[in-house]
Amino acid sequence: MTETTPSYALTRPAYIGHSHLIVSDLALVSSFYQKMLGLAVVEKTASGEILGVGGVPLLTLTTDRQARRAPQSAAGLFHTAFLMPSRPELARWLRHAANNNVVLEGASDHLVSEAIYLSDPESNGIEIYADRPHEQWKFHEDGTVDMATLRLDLQALYESAPQDHWEGMVDGTAIGHLHLQVGDIPQANAFYRDVLGMKLMAARYNGASFFATGDYHHHLGANIWNSHGAGARDQDMTGLSDYTLRFNDRTALDKAVAKLDELEIKTEKRDGGVSLRDPWGIGLTLTA
Repeated sequence: MTETTPSYALTRPAYIGHSHLIVSDLALVSSFYQKMLGLAVVEKTASGEILGVGGVPLLTLTTDRQARRAPQSAAGLFHTAFLMPSRPELARWLRHAANNNVVLEGASDHLVSEAIYLSDPESNGIEIYADRPHEQWKFHEDGTVDMATLRLDLQALYESAPQDHWEGMVDGTAIGHLHLQVGDIPQANAFYRDVLGMKLMAARYNGASFFATGDYHHHLGANIWNSHGAGARDQDMTGLSDYTLRFNDRTALDKAVAKLDELEIKTEKRDGGVSLRDPWGIGLTLTA
């Protein structure tokens, strides 16, 4: 068995470990993530399924037929971004998507990465991407990273795909980042940067900020493009319920928890981590 070198995103002081969506039709949504994205069932639970790659959990789907569909203007998920371990794997997935008539919604060259966009059957946004080597990224004097949104040549990417049988996402695939819809960017900056200690890596996009640890381009994005002025999410809505921010650096975790305590932000200990909700009611668990 070949050992997979972790992607740069996962070697930083903290990274996104896992995401949890509430869905109305579990069978439909799970089938999409399995057949079209190549995730596999890691575990079945009383109320849903945990999907992942190589036995590593990445995405929990919980069904709630009573949950109302989240409006596009609600705070919550903009997209879950699945990070491929290499560009050939991104190309291989694109060939699979084309062969199976997967509807794509966009494709962009972000300088630091190449990304393809789509949605699941309940309109949860998805990004499939591969990073360019970190040594090729350009940084500004203030420490932010040079990012852009340019046209991605999908045909060239498709033609570069290895001519072999696609058997799903390979070991090393991960959630590279989550992009959130929030109600206010200064408030997002105050929470993700000033409370959780993440670095603001890009704020040149109108109405969006991008946060990371260890000079990754972003582990979390936050925008108000659809959700300006949104308040806390109703807990009976579909979409993003919560996610995990996993720390490689225990000191960084302790510092974030201390800041939460200092500001008297409500938390609870759960599953070996510290759970809380952000200003828009999105759950997150900080864990080592």
